[in-house]
Amino acid sequence: MKRFFKNTILQYIFWMLFFLFNRMVFLIFYSSTIAQEGISFKETLSTFYYALKLDTSTACYVLAISVIIWVIQSIFVNSKIIQRINLWFTVLFILIYNLIAAGDIGVYGEWKTKLSYKALDYLKHPSEVVESTSGWNVFILSAIVIITTILFIYIYRKFFYDNFYKHKSPVLSKVLSPIIVICFAFLGIRGGLQAIPISQSQSYFSKHNILNLAAVNNGYNIFFSMLNNAEYLRKNPFKSMPDSEANAIVKKLYEIPQDTTTSILKVEKPNIVIILLESWSADLIESLGGKAGITPQFRKLEKEGLLFTHHYASGNRSQQAIASIYSGFPAIPITTLTNHIEKYDKLPSMIKEMKEDGYYTSFYFGGELTYGNIKAYLSYNQFDKLVEVHDIDADIPRTRLGVPDGEMFPVYIDALKNEPQPFFSTIFTLSSHSPYDQPMKPVIDWAGTENPFINSAYYSDRSLGEFFEMAKKQAWYDNTLFVLVADHSHNTYRNWDLSSFDYHKTPLMFYGPALKDEYRGKQIDKIVSDMDLTTTLLKQLNLPADNFPYSKDIFNPTLQEFAYFELNIGFGWKRPFGEYVRYSLWNEDVKVEVDSTHRKQIKQEGKAYIQKVFQDFIDM
Repeated sequence: MKRFFKNTILQYIFWMLFFLFNRMVFLIFYSSTIAQEGISFKETLSTFYYALKLDTSTACYVLAISVIIWVIQSIFVNSKIIQRINLWFTVLFILIYNLIAAGDIGVYGEWKTKLSYKALDYLKHPSEVVESTSGWNVFILSAIVIITTILFIYIYRKFFYDNFYKHKSPVLSKVLSPIIVICFAFLGIRGGLQAIPISQSQSYFSKHNILNLAAVNNGYNIFFSMLNNAEYLRKNPFKSMPDSEANAIVKKLYEIPQDTTTSILKVEKPNIVIILLESWSADLIESLGGKAGITPQFRKLEKEGLLFTHHYASGNRSQQAIASIYSGFPAIPITTLTNHIEKYDKLPSMIKEMKEDGYYTSFYFGGELTYGNIKAYLSYNQFDKLVEVHDIDADIPRTRLGVPDGEMFPVYIDALKNEPQPFFSTIFTLSSHSPYDQPMKPVIDWAGTENPFINSAYYSDRSLGEFFEMAKKQAWYDNTLFVLVADHSHNTYRNWDLSSFDYHKTPLMFYGPALKDEYRGKQIDKIVSDMDLTTTLLKQLNLPADNFPYSKDIFNPTLQEFAYFELNIGFGWKRPFGEYVRYSLWNEDVKVEVDSTHRKQIKQEGKAYIQKVFQDFIDM
């Protein structure tokens, strides 16, 4: 019995050291980010303390499986084979956990979140994940997995491994020992005897989310993310009030005293070109608070365009933006709408509305559209023409992700010459997506770790300027409205927290000869969202928009202003009088910035909105 308990304690110590080591690797990898946020060394060390309970719970899950194997070995089959099964189970878990930990490191750098069920969806296309990651990062993360796996297998075999089959013990001991250990393991799994078992919230302690994420055990997080996802697709995790109450609150938000709009068009039925800008944060735009010199061509366009200064992306992935813009449906937490093909027929479609009005529709992208199931969604919506990298002349230069913006825009210009007018067309830029291997020498060197991204935006902006110089010479140009909008934001030199509206702020600008002269060079300060583009464009064309209940006409002078964004398991809600952010299901209030008069209102509106959005998604 003594040997059994001793071995159990040693196993527990091993796993705790293993988890500690992986956490330390994460913190070292992002030490520059921690320094940028001004996080003290003492607070960083606190991460290890607040990680203890979830680490213990995860270790106890593993120990429970090991104990079952030990019981089989000691009571039923006292052989080397069972012992090897236990050993290989440990080796396999070490490898899998290291892969998850490396995935967390990679995901955080791009999305500022942990590996989750939603992120795992992208691994269905591993080649695209690899292509969008810099070769150096792939090498480093691969090296971390290999070295950590070999190191801890060696440590386990050398200091913690015990050949149980060699030892004899009384039958009573063989029965009682595992029972006692499993009881303690159960307490460790649930975090003690308290009424409510522990969850990821146990590790949230800091206003700096990077520390909270570091404290959450990687294995625990991904296991429950996968487990809960199935549950959440059946039961609304954001339900906080009766559905009738939530529906009434949301209905009131969309009430308008007068169903009217302000026309910004001087052409009755213009061509419409959406330029979907990959990862363009507001921090890239001088007029939106960014540093000067990053996007000088966009700055020039502003002199003839209509710029919205408080536009927010509802999602943090390209495929979320696609669904928001063309179906007017908000991005949702936990999962991604485009990955649920079975729900496509329940979604409204701006593409189909435009086609019915006589528009020729097309979508152009220099990369692959399979990522995030974008191609399936676009195909279902019946674009007349879909063009991706495989459809483009092989002689045109490529980077790792596909045809760079400077080469793709001329292809697009040539293609539009042959499209029947009026056309409704989108070009989705590529070069400002990692791995940022645009064909241009770096121009900007002051952005620190974000230098590659900022330079890619400079290149994309330069290509944008060249595009408009070419477009102005085309016969179709004088009859065209251009809509420049980002698909989502990205981390920048300002290092905004993912849970802030500053992070999710993105550009939206209307531009072109079809725009009335009185709107050129103007700015509008209304709070708007990417999903509002659907109803806005339809109203400008005098087309019905009743099928898009979550999309507002931003040119209706009587609309109520608000914006929303999803987090992996939370949301943000913004009104002119304040903001409310709930980072996760386990943290009630991450941020409430509002005066006392509106505090109850803004929380109630935000909770009602996410409840109704997610319930509508479930019911599709």
